[in-house]
Amino acid sequence: MSWRPTYRSSKFRNVYGKVGNREHCFDGIPITKNVHDNHFCAVNSKFLAVVTESSGGGSFIVIPVPQSGRLDSHYPKVCGHQGNVLDIKWNPFFENIIASCSEDTSVRVWEIPEGGLRRNMTEAVLELYGHSRRVGVIEWHPTSSGILFSAGYDYKILIWNLEIGEPVKMIDCHTDVILSMSFNTDGSLLATSCKDKKLRVIEPRSGAVLQQASCKNHRVNRVVFLGNMKRLLTTGVSRWNTRQIALWDQEDLSMPIVEEDIDGLSGLLFPFYDADTHMLYLAGKGDGNIRYFEITTEKPYLQYLMEFRSPTPQKGLGVMPKHGLDVGACEVFRFYKLVTLKGLIEPISMIVPRRSDTYQEDIYPMTAGTEPALSASEWLSGINRDPVLMSLKEGYQRPNQLVFKAPVKEKKSVVVNGIDLLENVPPRTENELLRMFFRQQDELRRLKEELTTKDVRIRQLELELNNLKNVSPNNV
Repeated sequence: MSWRPTYRSSKFRNVYGKVGNREHCFDGIPITKNVHDNHFCAVNSKFLAVVTESSGGGSFIVIPVPQSGRLDSHYPKVCGHQGNVLDIKWNPFFENIIASCSEDTSVRVWEIPEGGLRRNMTEAVLELYGHSRRVGVIEWHPTSSGILFSAGYDYKILIWNLEIGEPVKMIDCHTDVILSMSFNTDGSLLATSCKDKKLRVIEPRSGAVLQQASCKNHRVNRVVFLGNMKRLLTTGVSRWNTRQIALWDQEDLSMPIVEEDIDGLSGLLFPFYDADTHMLYLAGKGDGNIRYFEITTEKPYLQYLMEFRSPTPQKGLGVMPKHGLDVGACEVFRFYKLVTLKGLIEPISMIVPRRSDTYQEDIYPMTAGTEPALSASEWLSGINRDPVLMSLKEGYQRPNQLVFKAPVKEKKSVVVNGIDLLENVPPRTENELLRMFFRQQDELRRLKEELTTKDVRIRQLELELNNLKNVSPNNV
């Protein structure tokens, strides 16, 4: 791509990346070596979650964000999946709730205790089964509190209503593996990229495909909605195998508005869009660089700003939500970079240089907060609402009074020869086996004590009965 010099005025033209000090990094983490094209990392203002290498099932680790430094090798993990974990995402409204999907075909929802884990967690709040093959991508709805989307290798997207713990809709319009999903601002449209080389814009509640593009010259890998600009941006590969980005009109996917070649490297390009600053960040898997652009509604549409360079390659990147940023340092974006070879996660802050120490209102407009605009039932009934906005001026001090409640399901039973097969599920991991063993030991001890008590009571009753028998003939 030829970076032509420009003289367009922009408040973000001097944005620079700053790597956190060693004491702010997370060290000693056994980051997964899985080659699945995902970030394997999720961040919110409380916790950092990273998929880890494990044997005999999948696991991920959850660390409180302030607890940086070297991690203990025996640090507790979330380890309930039977297969490798492929994706993890924090709930945008409940900061202790995280969803994960795995090769074991399940999607699970976990509730992390305040302060982080103190022991291994194997029991999920919800276990969701509906896919017939492994689940590769999950996404929370941006405005509804209880809607989760999952895309599996069975070419289907399931919409889960977590208020009842069941799938309420299946989107079955793809002919190959779904590579990525992205929502517009109010969650009324869903964009997907697929291995069948097609880009789709879908109405998620009906499953209707509103727009579809067959990308012959631009093989799409990732797609992202550009806020309220009615634009889509995709990253992919050109017919000459160069990495490429393309800008699309969401209402007309017949031809891209702009196509730009980036470079000739082979790693996947991950796009990150900041709707508040209209900045686009491009990070390549296996690269050490992060390029950033400003998106405009007028030509040339994509305005190159700068490039952050680093010698260490990244496996994936987590992104801190806006309310978790350091407003005083004029931080507009923060990545958490996974460096597999070093077992290291380092924060990278994107900073707008300003001389004044006061709050910079021009770079911090009202942004999406942690309060849902809709319940799951309202969204499913057809209602659309924009996100509930908040200001970052005083920092985010308002506590969230919402409480996540898992649905209570009717207990089902399958009884064979007097044994409930669903109640007596065989243990899947060593931890489950030990827990079941100790539970059975306690149950045996309780039953022995109960049996002893009943034996004593039986003997007492027998003696009383004999006394009554002896007394009765004498009275006669």
